[in-house]
Amino acid sequence: MPAEPSLSRRLGVGDAVVIGLGSMVGAGVFAVWEPAAQAAGSGLLIGLALAAVVAYCNAASSAQLAAVYPVSGGTYVYGRERLGEWWGFAAGWCFVAGKTASCAAMALTFATYVVPGTEWLQRLLALAAVIALAAVNYRGVTRTARLTRILVACTLTVLALVLVVLFTGEPHRDLPSLAGTSPYGVLQAAGLLFFAFAGYARIATMGEEVGDPARTIPRAISIAVLVAIGIYLAVGVALLRVLDPASTAAPLAAAVDTVGAAWASPIVRVGAAVASLGALLALIAGIGRTALAMARNHDLPGWLAAVHPRFQVPHHAEIALAVVVGILVLTTDLRGVIGFSSFGVLLYYAIANASAFTQPADQRRWPRALNVIGLVGCVVLAVTLPWTSAVTAAALLALALIVRAVRTGRAGSARS
Repeated sequence: MPAEPSLSRRLGVGDAVVIGLGSMVGAGVFAVWEPAAQAAGSGLLIGLALAAVVAYCNAASSAQLAAVYPVSGGTYVYGRERLGEWWGFAAGWCFVAGKTASCAAMALTFATYVVPGTEWLQRLLALAAVIALAAVNYRGVTRTARLTRILVACTLTVLALVLVVLFTGEPHRDLPSLAGTSPYGVLQAAGLLFFAFAGYARIATMGEEVGDPARTIPRAISIAVLVAIGIYLAVGVALLRVLDPASTAAPLAAAVDTVGAAWASPIVRVGAAVASLGALLALIAGIGRTALAMARNHDLPGWLAAVHPRFQVPHHAEIALAVVVGILVLTTDLRGVIGFSSFGVLLYYAIANASAFTQPADQRRWPRALNVIGLVGCVVLAVTLPWTSAVTAAALLALALIVRAVRTGRAGSARS
């Protein structure tokens, strides 16, 4: 049989870090604070700390696994190798379904900041963004890394400006007291905030395109997660010194207005739009490669396993993803599905932690305790998300498992 086409290893540590940061420091840093603050109240920073701990544990597990299995697919591959095909399938399905919704959410967030208040124009602009960034991914992963580097640099520049404005201005309120904080609300806020942290998976899912993966992937994931945690902590503290983030859907823009720097509000709006594009670009790259891995194992249609002979990208998977996301941005209001996406991603990382726990001593870079903390944390945060999101995501996963069981049974009957 001819050799299975493979992707090209073109990415170094710097490229991998910016792809991860492009996903983590994206639209979430501009938009996630309102729902999280509404859930946690004065315990917002505790929720952020919990999300950061779970994110770091998950990142350690992902890095440890990716160093041993440096191929496209992330936890879909790790679950298959360490726990069995069914666990891998569940991880892959959770990732593809949850992150496809995230793609649409990022596209709509971008459009909302660019053209506020005009829904039909927002949807058309969101569709244009999906098509344009899918085309960038189609042309090759080095172009993806280069554009992501530019977008991340712009986003970090805007955030640095905002933080300087907020920290040099007079605080308008004391940091809130923790009296009366609801533990359940804090956990739910942590689950919602985790939505913004989860971009480091993109580094692992692109493992087949990273040079010297055993060294590059663990370093890139650790650096990206620690930088993102620092940024989110700084933003959270800065916001709480100025206003109640639960009071507005655009807290960063409102915060600079509150300290008398209205001139910075348009910059924040542009920064949010650029961050959304960076996150969308990295999401498209990661989902396409997970779909490629699943198609290679016949868990998705085989047509999706094609690799472009010139650009060496999973072009069929990326085309299919662009079509699905395009339909979603034209027909669906995705602001209510952040919980759905978080639920799927948390289950995905729960399987990653379980997979890393089974690795032998010669493959370990961190103690098993981190895997246990990450696994328990993922499950706890998932079940404390809004129940409608959790039930919907769980029902779709159950349906996917049933369909796979039927297909497997039919294939077995045909062979016999």
